[in-house]
Amino acid sequence: MRGIDLVASQYTDLVGTIVDRDFVARAMDGVTQVVHAATLHKPHVATHSRQDFVDTNITGTLNLLEEAVRAKATFIFTSTTSAFGAALEPPPNSPAAWIDETVRPVPKNIYGVTKVAAEDLCELAHKNQGLACLVLRTSRFFPEPDDDPDKRSAFGDANLKTNEFLHRRLDVEDCASAHVAALERAPAIGFGRFIITSTTPFQRDDVDELRRDAPAVVTRRCGPAWRDVYAQLGWRMPQAITRVYDNTRAREQLGWTPRHDFAAVVRRAQTGDIRSELARSLGIKGYHGDQYKDGLFPVNR
Repeated sequence: MRGIDLVASQYTDLVGTIVDRDFVARAMDGVTQVVHAATLHKPHVATHSRQDFVDTNITGTLNLLEEAVRAKATFIFTSTTSAFGAALEPPPNSPAAWIDETVRPVPKNIYGVTKVAAEDLCELAHKNQGLACLVLRTSRFFPEPDDDPDKRSAFGDANLKTNEFLHRRLDVEDCASAHVAALERAPAIGFGRFIITSTTPFQRDDVDELRRDAPAVVTRRCGPAWRDVYAQLGWRMPQAITRVYDNTRAREQLGWTPRHDFAAVVRRAQTGDIRSELARSLGIKGYHGDQYKDGLFPVNR
């Protein structure tokens, strides 16, 4: 195993940037499997230029892909459900958006644009050069507080994250196991895009009621026990849920079995910590080393 990063750490074997093709070539010597998770992501929109995003997320991905082809390596690209962009936001009074791999991305910032472009480069490397390459669109698994100040003020952090396990969150342990499953299955699949998120208890025909009375749908699909736990903790469930991520393709085609869903997280909440053992051991690494006007997060331009 070989870890590369911009920053030295106990997990970093080579320090450098994926924008440097020569560095990437040296790093790829002898490699048979690549997990590409390097990126500028959403909070960087306020601190980095659009050119920086193109350089890292597109050119850097291209460098890795071409060297992976040379090395005949299997390639896993860690993408994001943020790539769906505006497709995640249904109009007022419309049903919740049901998000699976058939939904066409509508990027709304440079982050989304460059991640979608990088996904297309992955597909091209498979079509033209035969690279076994899978794209994993991961939902939110970082432990930091939410980047939306309105949500941070409306819900406690653990409350908000537990709610999201219903429809748009992923435990880091399940994120890791999805990457392992993808590495194993990539040679047989060739190319594919997969949504990696906790398994929702909802069904597609719940989307109308989710927009009107989400607590009622949660009770119907999960049973009433969550209400007692929420009452004990002083938590709230939002009245409306506007999007649901569906991981069915990943479970069926990758043979992936996520362990951490809403029910599991609610059970842990009664002990005071909703995180898995792996999430607790990793802790918070942080998006940035500085403090900003909006706390941990820079203010978007």
